[in-house]
Amino acid sequence: MGLINLINEKPVHLVLAKDRVRSVRRGHPWIFPEVLRELPKAPPGSLALLKTADGDILAKGYYDPGSKLAFRSFALNRDKLDEQLIAARLGRAAALRGALFEPYDATNGFRLVNGEGDGLPGLVVDLYDSAAVMKLDGAGAESFYNPEELAAWLMECHPRLKTVFLKYRSSGAAGGGGGGEEQGGRGRLLAGEAPAPGRPVRFLENGVRFQADIVQGQKTGFFLDQRDNRSFVGKLARDKRVLNVFGYTGGFSVYAGVGGARHVTTVDVGRAALQYATANWALNGLVPERHEAAEQDAFAFLDAAAKAREKWDVVIIDPPSFAPNKAAVEKACASYTRLFAAAAVVTAPHGSLSLASCSSHIDSAMFMEICEEALGRARRQGYVLRVAGQPADHPFPAAADELRYLKLVTFRLEG
Repeated sequence: MGLINLINEKPVHLVLAKDRVRSVRRGHPWIFPEVLRELPKAPPGSLALLKTADGDILAKGYYDPGSKLAFRSFALNRDKLDEQLIAARLGRAAALRGALFEPYDATNGFRLVNGEGDGLPGLVVDLYDSAAVMKLDGAGAESFYNPEELAAWLMECHPRLKTVFLKYRSSGAAGGGGGGEEQGGRGRLLAGEAPAPGRPVRFLENGVRFQADIVQGQKTGFFLDQRDNRSFVGKLARDKRVLNVFGYTGGFSVYAGVGGARHVTTVDVGRAALQYATANWALNGLVPERHEAAEQDAFAFLDAAAKAREKWDVVIIDPPSFAPNKAAVEKACASYTRLFAAAAVVTAPHGSLSLASCSSHIDSAMFMEICEEALGRARRQGYVLRVAGQPADHPFPAAADELRYLKLVTFRLEG
């Protein structure tokens, strides 16, 4: 068996009912069911040819008739979709991360494969020093890829690896999203030593120490895509009072502590997450009394803080996705606006306010409008210090801007 499973000898022929030729040729990797003339009966993960109405072959990929993403493209025109193509793209992905992070003495927690952004639709691999976590997005990816062979490739590519773990999708998760929509789940061992539930793996990020539960934690155990943004916020924290809302396992909090914050408050509704936040704080030798873990609903915490007239010099709001689908966008915009306005109220004069969204259904222009509306409601004037997104180990196709899911804007607020 190879890196992929060719489960059908003859590829399924998919014919476009609507003109998507330009989009496909520019490199957009997705075709939705309503764009196809029909949905032939075939198992998820079947090799497929995408054709124009005139019968010309546009692309080769895999097919999943039960998914919102009926076809995912790998190769255009005469390019072959085979083992050599997959191996070459895996090698290219590894080479990019090597250029970014070798010799892995400062950062050894990063995304090795980012699905469509590395030309490998539906495949994600995160590395945490000696442990790798793989995720397959949807039934098509689960059938198309051979996880055991991919694990063998990973062990050979990174000799320091001791564990390769396949993380299952959460129940009810559907393929085809940006970031932030999935929660924790279980999985199975693919290679090496089995990770013990509740026993975290340790890794480095810009020299900062963290630990993550790759079995039961959200995503693959940690939110690696905020690495660069955490580093920036940490630089603003020296001698400051810092508030990190939706703090999860304390990523922004720890960077603030390492950056010399006077005091940091981490707010999250999850007790287990806050235990990790406290443990990550201690892992970096930071003074325990300078960190407070508040197990509370974010909206309730901010409302209470406003009534008490509390202020923080540095405020970070990094919520989960409020818009897991297009139908939820209007409600999500209202929730973001309310949340960000509440955060602006508790930000001290001349303090910094960092606002984030991980929803692919909220684009950058819409997100900036939300931020502007929120500051207006709070009657605060803001100046943009930095506009950011996901780091270089989370690439996305130029033709698929919706895969640029992460947005983070940092403002300096006047009095």
